[in-house]
Amino acid sequence: MQPAFKRVVLKVSGESLAGQNGYGIDGLMISDIAEQIKEVVELGVEVAVVCGGGNIWRGIAGSASGIDRSTADYMGMLATVMNSLALQDALESIDVPTRVQTSIAMQQIAEPYIRRKAIRHLEKGRVVIFAAGTGNPFFSTDTTAALRAAEIEAEVILMAKNKVDGVYSADPFVDPTAEKFEQLTYMEVLSRNLGVMDSTASSLCMDNNIPLIVFAITEQGNIKRVVLGEKIGTTVKGSVD
Repeated sequence: MQPAFKRVVLKVSGESLAGQNGYGIDGLMISDIAEQIKEVVELGVEVAVVCGGGNIWRGIAGSASGIDRSTADYMGMLATVMNSLALQDALESIDVPTRVQTSIAMQQIAEPYIRRKAIRHLEKGRVVIFAAGTGNPFFSTDTTAALRAAEIEAEVILMAKNKVDGVYSADPFVDPTAEKFEQLTYMEVLSRNLGVMDSTASSLCMDNNIPLIVFAITEQGNIKRVVLGEKIGTTVKGSVD
């Protein structure tokens, strides 16, 4: 089977990296994610990754506890760097060439984000991990994924979730009648406040016509299945087929 996409941005939540622990970095989980990424790279697909940082620190939560919001968000950006370095190590341990690029300069451990250089890495078959968010407070890693996808001209954003296998009308863990959607438009996501990603990220994807596929990363091989065009999870686009 031929892949349905040539270049993708994979958004991995911090919670996914925490596995069943709910916090920190789970070695088995990050190794599993690395193996799934390797399967996709071996198909000839160019993969860029954006890691969240919620398994270590959440800026909004820090702000709620009394820390200045900008400071709390910068702390969250550093958490994404830690996750990115851990994923890089897991990938390179299985012979997948990887580069981490950060929006905040830290030359001793990673490259600065340079769009043309990132694209060149992808063309050479390297996985590029975008760390430290956009480099600005008040923006989420969802927005980072949308922005980087637009910049590198990715064909799709793959949003890998740890607990749910798509987008639901309500929290399926709270409401047993919650309906899972197969397809949605970005306007529906925004108008119904479905919480797939924040409104800034949704608007950016809608304006740049970048589809989003939300699926569960916990099932082995799901990233490959999505890349091959299998209909799993929920697809969000500008218009429904």
